[in-house]
Amino acid sequence: MERKEYSAGMVKLSFWFCEFRKVIGLLESGKTLMEIKTLNLEENIFSAPTQARAIQIFNTVSNRVKGLDSLFYKLFENSDLSTQKLIALIAIMQTDRLFFDFVYEVYREKLIIGSNELTDSDIRIFFKDKQLQSEKVAKWKDYTLKRLGACYKTMLMEAGVIDRSFGNRKILKPILDKALEECLRSNGMEMTIRALTGVR
Repeated sequence: MERKEYSAGMVKLSFWFCEFRKVIGLLESGKTLMEIKTLNLEENIFSAPTQARAIQIFNTVSNRVKGLDSLFYKLFENSDLSTQKLIALIAIMQTDRLFFDFVYEVYREKLIIGSNELTDSDIRIFFKDKQLQSEKVAKWKDYTLKRLGACYKTMLMEAGVIDRSFGNRKILKPILDKALEECLRSNGMEMTIRALTGVR
């Protein structure tokens, strides 16, 4: 995985699963990203409230889609909903280094030690560590870190790997579909497998 700069840009973004599914469906039907971009501007295919938001959704979702090998697109189309959501989560991990590190260092660690809850203090400790490791993160305000932490929790919840229905954030270890695991391995993404399944 290419090591990108740490970014707090995710505070403005959503999981956008339906939009992700729509872009992959259009690519699989033979459209190019350029054609989808035009379609988005002309027909508001994501039902965005403003054109600026429509452009932001397309830019973010197309970036996530491009972060995956095209083998994932066919797999996505042929998978059940829980696997599709995992693929969308993997695409976000591929395009946001700090979020990848969060899943790898916090979520994975929780699975390894057998803890079934993600707490706010887990998130605070992660950001404190990152502030010591990165001058860039050290400059971010508490407000930004709080929003980013909330965003990370939402991403994991929408992907179906944490559950909030009982008050606390219960960790649900995903079952990786064999085809998804093979696709990850053939793309050199073993770290992603370890991050999601809690393997050392």
